[in-house]
Amino acid sequence: MSTYTAPVLVVGAGPTGMIAALTLARNNVPVRVIEKEPQHRRGQRGPAIQPRTFEVFHFLQIPEIHERATPFLPMQEHNRGSLDPLHTFLMVEYTEPTPEIPYYNPKFMGQPTLEAIVREHLAKLGCTVELGTELVSFTQDEKCVRARVVRHRRDDGKEVEEIIEASYLIGADGARGMTRKQLGLTFLGTTREHDFMVVGDIRLEAKDLDRDHWHFFGQMSQDVITLRPTDELGKDGWQIIMSSRSNDLQGLIHNREAFVNCINDFIGLGDDVQVKEVVWASEFRPNMRTVNKFGVGRIFVAGDAAHVHSIAGGQGMNSSVQDAFNLAWKIALVYKGFSPASLLDTYTAERLPVIAEMLGYTTEMHKLMFDESGTGCSPPSIADDNGTSKNVKSNLERGMRRGKNMFMLGVNYRTSPIIIDDSGVPAVQLAYEEIQEGILRAGDRAPDAPGLVSYYILHGSQSAVSLPSERTGSTRMFDIFASTHHIVIIFTPAFVDPFVQSALATLQQVVPKELVRGVVVLPGSSSETDGNAASQTSSKENQAFNVEVLVDQAGHAYRGYIVEGQETKVVVVRPDGVVGAVVRGVTGLVQYFEGIFGKKGGMLTTQDAVQI
Repeated sequence: MSTYTAPVLVVGAGPTGMIAALTLARNNVPVRVIEKEPQHRRGQRGPAIQPRTFEVFHFLQIPEIHERATPFLPMQEHNRGSLDPLHTFLMVEYTEPTPEIPYYNPKFMGQPTLEAIVREHLAKLGCTVELGTELVSFTQDEKCVRARVVRHRRDDGKEVEEIIEASYLIGADGARGMTRKQLGLTFLGTTREHDFMVVGDIRLEAKDLDRDHWHFFGQMSQDVITLRPTDELGKDGWQIIMSSRSNDLQGLIHNREAFVNCINDFIGLGDDVQVKEVVWASEFRPNMRTVNKFGVGRIFVAGDAAHVHSIAGGQGMNSSVQDAFNLAWKIALVYKGFSPASLLDTYTAERLPVIAEMLGYTTEMHKLMFDESGTGCSPPSIADDNGTSKNVKSNLERGMRRGKNMFMLGVNYRTSPIIIDDSGVPAVQLAYEEIQEGILRAGDRAPDAPGLVSYYILHGSQSAVSLPSERTGSTRMFDIFASTHHIVIIFTPAFVDPFVQSALATLQQVVPKELVRGVVVLPGSSSETDGNAASQTSSKENQAFNVEVLVDQAGHAYRGYIVEGQETKVVVVRPDGVVGAVVRGVTGLVQYFEGIFGKKGGMLTTQDAVQI
């Protein structure tokens, strides 16, 4: 049996495993990705992508996902056997993007398309998915993980065993995977047997059935089939979901003729409907479960391997991606020796409260969809973005309407042990609320801010100043953020300021220069635009890393980060786009980076730092 080594072994090549692998690869950490299936997975599965997840894709430099994803279609309700619309409504109202929130609307993209895009980016970084390779067992000690895998060779069908010795293992192998089971993690929760569903992808022709709506035939409380058009399967492609309280759908997908007949019967349009192909189908029994912790030692679980829940709300794939992103940048720092192993404990500390609240929300939405949608209760009123009361006209709309907390923009880690905040703003907020306007605390998502104009750059040890040849262009915060390093944003009315110099000198001593980028943001009214002040400072201070000085000409950064024009504030943004620290003195800055990198010999401690 051959033995191989790999810094990180990722088990499972769905969105969770792929995003973990891409984050590691972007951080120059070699990774192996194994997938037990012999071919890449089929099935649209959970196609909803929420705004916060689009931000993650932005930081990982995957713009094609947002570009190619399609907007949510209006939902249209029909009686079985009729194309006449009973009611048409939007699951979520369109929200105009803002400077702080450029991705403000969820979109659809099937998981095969999403995974293919991510695989292309991984391949450019030298990583390919090893299909037909299954994790069989593992052991671990204080030095490494030893994973026994079986590879099914395509050429002769033989099985080849090998041992992979890895520093870390990420189990992204789903709810039925063996990583969680062998770790002995609990998976407490409930199963809703009576809400059994069939989901699938089909090619279907139906006379006069338009592709401008997401169609519902029947009632959720009885027999219902939903048809969502998707061109990813072709111009006649549809994703379907079927549920019944009067017919037993279990095992139906294994009999194509019976399955097709059931589809036709649920739609009820007779010969006007022709199912041309069943591309993929699966049975879904809603489970609401989560682990008690997200890892043991050097082995971690993420995505469905750690938590499962209802499809209501479209949170599954999104939560999984955010698990992977939270974990991978931390593993990269620990693997490279920049951070202590204790940093990995914060993966559970940060994600478990979020997932617990998410399970509560999605379970309540599920109950509303399946238990109450057809009970005949009076539909409630809802408020639109302007606060105007709008009557919900059908029970289906009541069950399918979604609030903005599902956008995940308010998901936060305010209670994390590595978060530092001396802003004085109360931290009281659930981990899964809507975004709070006018408030920014450490642990929140960092807002975008376009219209930042670069005036000069201090070039590290060369003590040189660059003046951009053209100042007509601009940048944005989201293009400054990256999965490979922290961003220290210093808001100050003047670059020649004792606090700025103290903060930059401190950073030079407490952080590895390749892992932090410094950005000084001056208000739009600033007159320090000729580089003279920077040149004077650069000649006195031998900076350890490049510092870019930006002017917030449009004022979006000062508004989004809640900074007054003459105020001095430091905001540290983590590699995952989360605010790690909001501080007004050097002491808080040192405290934060000690929590990330530990106390390094010869570097400043919080006692040594000078509070300005």
